[in-house]
Amino acid sequence: MQRRIGVQGLAVAGLFSLFCGAARADGLADLTAALARLQGQMPIKAQVESKSWRREGEGKAAEEDSGQATVTVEGGPAGLQVLYGKDLLAKVEAEQRARVKDPKVKTPIGFALGEMKATELRSMVSAADVLSREIEEAVFSGEKMDSYKGKPARLLSFTLSLDKVPEKDRKYVKKFEGGIEVWIAADGTPLASHFHFDVSGRAFVVVSFTQKSDETRQYGVSGDHLLLLRKESKNTTSGAGERVESKIVKTLQLQS
Repeated sequence: MQRRIGVQGLAVAGLFSLFCGAARADGLADLTAALARLQGQMPIKAQVESKSWRREGEGKAAEEDSGQATVTVEGGPAGLQVLYGKDLLAKVEAEQRARVKDPKVKTPIGFALGEMKATELRSMVSAADVLSREIEEAVFSGEKMDSYKGKPARLLSFTLSLDKVPEKDRKYVKKFEGGIEVWIAADGTPLASHFHFDVSGRAFVVVSFTQKSDETRQYGVSGDHLLLLRKESKNTTSGAGERVESKIVKTLQLQS
């Protein structure tokens, strides 16, 4: 019996040692290595859907726009191609014709396509570069054990500095808070991230302003690509009696 307890004790001690070793691991180095190997050179094809919403003003005077659109993205050694479906182009044309007759008519598909810029689409199928650049511009502030979708994960925290504000505007800023949290797997592969900042200040003595941004991302891996499977961005800006709110959700689905 004593020997059996001793073996169990050694096993428990071994597991405890492994856990402590994992907890002491350099998560930032693991994340950096994972981003370096997930550079996305292999061919890939995916559909990206964008759902956009924007409201400007308050009360009855507020104006709202919303829209939804889907495009196909193909990436590889030659670069990035964006394919606009025949049906999508027909709907865009119909919106433009309707607007000729009535300049006030809404163009929801055109509005959604406005958020489908090349840099945004590239970041969906090749997300490593964007995340790498963001953490390089931030200050690493800590690592701890956590969980993501019910599974063990490491949470890395970064602090953003006032450098995120354009230099010409910094003199007006009175308050700035911002950070990035990145959940990574045991091998450093990003699972999710959260980017946020809150800035407020006063310009020309009488004009106060605030801006808040909040963005959550969910990642996946296909071959050597770090994919951005879902990104939800929320922004609120107010100042000089104006207020603008927006929400954009982009999702990616791989195609064979």
